Amino acid sequence: MLINSSDYLAVINDIKSRIRLTQRRVLLSANAELFMLYWNIGKVINEYSVWGNKFIENLAYDIKLDFPDTRGYSVRNLKYMAKFYKTFPDFEIVQSLTAQLTWTHSNVLLDKVKGQDEFLWYAQRNSESGWSVDLLKEQIENKLYERQVLTKKTNNFQERLTPPQSDLALQTMKDPYMFDFIQYREGMVEREIEAELVKNITKLLLELGTGFAFVGNQYHIEVENEDFYLDLLFYHLKLRCYVVIELKTGDFKPEYAGKLNFYISAVDDLLKAERDNPTIGLLLCKNKRGMIAEYSLRDIEKPIGVSEYKLFKNLPKEYENILPSAEDIEKRIGLLPGVDD
Repeated sequence: MLINSSDYLAVINDIKSRIRLTQRRVLLSANAELFMLYWNIGKVINEYSVWGNKFIENLAYDIKLDFPDTRGYSVRNLKYMAKFYKTFPDFEIVQSLTAQLTWTHSNVLLDKVKGQDEFLWYAQRNSESGWSVDLLKEQIENKLYERQVLTKKTNNFQERLTPPQSDLALQTMKDPYMFDFIQYREGMVEREIEAELVKNITKLLLELGTGFAFVGNQYHIEVENEDFYLDLLFYHLKLRCYVVIELKTGDFKPEYAGKLNFYISAVDDLLKAERDNPTIGLLLCKNKRGMIAEYSLRDIEKPIGVSEYKLFKNLPKEYENILPSAEDIEKRIGLLPGVDD
């Protein structure tokens, strides 16, 4: 019997897909089992905490005797298990975390964040973005939680967009945006900053967050035979809409919102497909001037957000602790393999 090559390829691809799916399920299952084992060990350690630190030392020693080739039961890791249980005594929460984190990611969060809410927020973002351990550390050190959750954001998304897009758009915003890969120079103009952002597009996409796809810079549109150029144009895969970003080197001015409103209207008319959601605009300024921006957006028709951005060596004192040292940045950038990690 002759084998049709196209049928054979289809069969092979189907089998490969099944293998990959099963491998993923096995890994997820193994990760879940490991988490639950560590959680239960942590529970026991906490129940007998009155025995003191020697209990953990003796436990590590005795486990090593019976399982000499098994890793993961050092004194240090047993202390992480105890801390993990103490942080999450609720069994149902732990079950949800097993699909979002590896144990190493969990230990980073135990070391670097405060409270369940922040831990769970980073766990969810990690699940969505697939961060490596180094990238997770990077996001925590750059205060992502504070910039996305705790800061008061200036926008009109809830008034101009319908749920769930309004909520997702709000969650996407940061304030400030940290463009710490750009060296600030006295007298730097908008086009220079834009060029640096495009030159470092991988780092820019990492800072913007999951879902942003770069369309172009100085993107040309024509309205009534007049040429206009958008600073940066993106498409957001989760929001399913275009995102127009305008850069300003100075303080926010009310007229900026009007111009961006015009650009968004043009993109909606000229680029937006029927399946796309309404285009969103984002103004990035040195100083957003909160109340002025809020008043300016109140009667603007299109969805717009206003945020600040910070360049390296362009930080006021209240932001100095957000960025690591120049030496740390250079080392970290050298370690970053790219946005896909």
